[in-house]
Parts: sequence; structure tokens; C-alpha cells
Amino acid sequence: MLTTTFRRLIGCQSGATAIEYGLIVGLIFLVIVASVTLLSTDMSNMYNTVSNAATGNM
Repeated sequence: MLTTTFRRLIGCQSGATAIEYGLIVGLIFLVIVASVTLLSTDMSNMYNTVSNAATGNM
């Protein structure tokens, strides 16, 4: 009985697929965080430039 259960677990691929999907989601999340971080810095600089130009503080 234990041998049969062990053989079924070895042949099961659903756990490996779930891990692969988890890794893909994790990588996509990291790309999104990096993009938002880079864009937020650029956007902040842009808005500061526009604000300074509008108030005449250049």
C-alpha cells in the first residue's frame, strides 16, 4: 500500500506545474515592481520640473 502511494506521487506532475506557475507569477511580479519603481522616480522628477516651471522657480 505504501509502495503504491509512493509510486503515484512520483508519477504526479501537477505539483511541478503549480511550482512552475508560481515561479512565473513571481518573476512577473518582480518585473512590475521594478517598472513601477523606475517610473515613479521619473514621474516625480517630471512633475517637479513642471511645478518649478509653472511657479517660475527655475
